[in-house]
Amino acid sequence: MSAQTRSADRAPAASAPPAESSGFDRRGALALAAVSTGALMTILDGSIVTVALPSIQSDLGFSAAGVSWVMNSYLLAFGGLLLLAGRLGDLIGRKRMFLGGTVLFVAASMLAGAATSPALLVAARFLQGVGSAAAAAVSLGILVTLFTEPGRRGKALGVYSFTGAAGASLGQVLGGVLTETLSWHWIFFINLPIGLATLAMAARAVPADRGLGVKAGADTSGALLIIAGLMLGIYAVVGAAQYGWASTRTLGLSALAAALAAGFLVRQAFAATPLMPLRILRSRSLVGANLVQILMISAMFAFQIVVSLAMQHVLGYGAAATGLAMLPAALSIGAAALLVSARLIGRFGARRVLISGLIMLAAALSLLPRLSTHAGYAADLLPTMLLISGGGLAMPAAASLAMSGAREQDAGLVSGIYNTTQQLGSAAGAAVLTTLSAARSSTLLGRGESSADALMGGYHLAFGVGAGLLAAAIVVALTVLRPDRG
Repeated sequence: MSAQTRSADRAPAASAPPAESSGFDRRGALALAAVSTGALMTILDGSIVTVALPSIQSDLGFSAAGVSWVMNSYLLAFGGLLLLAGRLGDLIGRKRMFLGGTVLFVAASMLAGAATSPALLVAARFLQGVGSAAAAAVSLGILVTLFTEPGRRGKALGVYSFTGAAGASLGQVLGGVLTETLSWHWIFFINLPIGLATLAMAARAVPADRGLGVKAGADTSGALLIIAGLMLGIYAVVGAAQYGWASTRTLGLSALAAALAAGFLVRQAFAATPLMPLRILRSRSLVGANLVQILMISAMFAFQIVVSLAMQHVLGYGAAATGLAMLPAALSIGAAALLVSARLIGRFGARRVLISGLIMLAAALSLLPRLSTHAGYAADLLPTMLLISGGGLAMPAAASLAMSGAREQDAGLVSGIYNTTQQLGSAAGAAVLTTLSAARSSTLLGRGESSADALMGGYHLAFGVGAGLLAAAIVVALTVLRPDRG
């Protein structure tokens, strides 16, 4: 074949219209829908359960302390297994891991919905966490290997990020409606149709991958070390509100978790087939994006949880009304993530978009300490709901940076790391901010403040700390992440 012929053969591909480079073909759109629907289901489950906890406690006879394990058992399994599940996805195939995790999550949801005792429900929630970890850990890995063109990848990450905000807000509304109109059992049964739809789409559209083979990362000792370290760390954090941050229990468990994590890293340096090759930690984008995410997600809990508490305990909103009031935040985040994030990342770079989103989030939380016990929605809360759209810029940009250096064979592992830091940020944010808020409220009550003023004063402290965490995230983004290339 002549050089002219080869050149002519290549010409059509080179002159393909730019508009097609940022769109999805039918199979790609279906695969994105499957991964995003799976993420929506697990996030929806996490927020929907919080609304139904009082009904679950009274119906099954949980103690005041015991009912927290409906959440904690799920969080332990989910957060503790994400990193391992991500690596296993690289070894046995990400599609296989996603499908298996979704099947387990749906089956465990049915078991949870049919639970007639506290022990059965806690066990079912643990199994839900295992299934959720298996599916969620490889989700980003599936997306970045499926959508390699920057425009398509940016849009895909925007859709995926939107599902997080949508699931959290929808869960608050749906949890109240299902619990009040039917029963708490249906907050778990609702996962059946969503899960079946996810499985049908994923089986058809997500590309099959063979994986590297289990022998490529068969480090059993390393797996046990990181599972134990992460679970102990999360266990220490979720119990800190009850036992205190300076308690022997909290400090001892935290120190042991840190020692196990350090042992895992040492093991990976010398293992013949490491579970987590340490070369991936050389990526400034990976390390910086994960540090930013821990700080950002911790701060977002000042908005997601503390604002909800303030609306219900001080401003007199019901559970369903609170969910509806939070809906503009989900819509604004969704609009930013779906409509503009990919274009801005493509034009200005992920780092600049991330910093801009973090500034908007910090501004949103900085408005909240001015809330009074008689705050109105339109004047006092709605501006924050709209400014929180910065999350729709920051989350896709952070995900893009974290996954930018992932090799094909490490995509599941990097995805697992990113999801793990998200869960650590969630657990730490919930524990730290609610503990500080409660301590501040107790102090104000001791000074003679009214109950409403004392509660709002505690919430103000949480909002201020959240804004400080976002300021720290901005500093990390400026100093750790490399500047965008022109």
